[in-house]
Amino acid sequence: MRKPTDFEDLFDIAAGRKGGAAAFEAILPVMKSPKELAKIPDDRWLSTMARCVFQAGFNWKVIETKWPGFEEAFDGFQPTRWSMMSDEDLDALLKDTRVVRHAKKLLSVGENAIFLRDLAAEYGSAASFFADWPSTDQIGLLKVMKKRGSRLGGTTGQYFLRFMGKDGFMLGGDVVTALIREGVIDKDPTSQMDQAKVQEAFNHWAEQSGRPLAQISRTLACTVG
Repeated sequence: MRKPTDFEDLFDIAAGRKGGAAAFEAILPVMKSPKELAKIPDDRWLSTMARCVFQAGFNWKVIETKWPGFEEAFDGFQPTRWSMMSDEDLDALLKDTRVVRHAKKLLSVGENAIFLRDLAAEYGSAASFFADWPSTDQIGLLKVMKKRGSRLGGTTGQYFLRFMGKDGFMLGGDVVTALIREGVIDKDPTSQMDQAKVQEAFNHWAEQSGRPLAQISRTLACTVG
C-alpha cells in the first residue's frame, strides 16, 4: 500500500468542494463520548438496531413516518421482554398495521434482543459494551455484531453505530472510491485483509489529525461527491 494523502490535504480538497473550511466544519458529524454512550438505555440500542434493519433495502421515509407505531407495537423495545419473543408475538405483529409486516425482520428484533441481553449479562449493560469498544478496531466490532446479532452485517451495522453516536467510519460508495484512489484497497473491501487495510488507513489519519473516524469518513466522501 502506498502512503495515503495526508489528512490535511484531504480536508482542503473536501472543504474546497463544500464552500470553505468553516462551512465544511459545520457539516462534520459530532459523535458521543464513551461516557455519553454508556448512559443510553439498552432499549434505545434495540430500537435503533430494529430501525436500521427495517430501513435496509426499504424507503427510509416510510420507516421514519411509521416509527412511532413501531415503538407502540414493540412496547418501547425492552430487550428483556423481546428476548422472549414468542410465536404468538410474531403472529400479532404480522397482523399489526403499525409496523412493516416483514416476518424475518420482525424476528430479528427478538434475536437482537437476545444479543443485547447477553451483552448486558457480560458487561453490565449493552451500552457499556459498545461504549468501551475502541474505534481503532471498528472492523472487530462489526464482526461481533454480524456474528452475534441478526441482520447487522454490511452497512446496516455501520448505520446503527453512526445513529447511536458511536464513532466509526461509513463505507459508502464515495468513501470506497476515495480509499481506492488513495491506494488503500483496489476493490470493495469485503475480505478480511482489505478490511484490515481500511482500518489501518483510518487509524493512520486519526493519529495524524486527532479527528474522530466519523469526520475522516465524511471528509473522504466529500473529496469525491
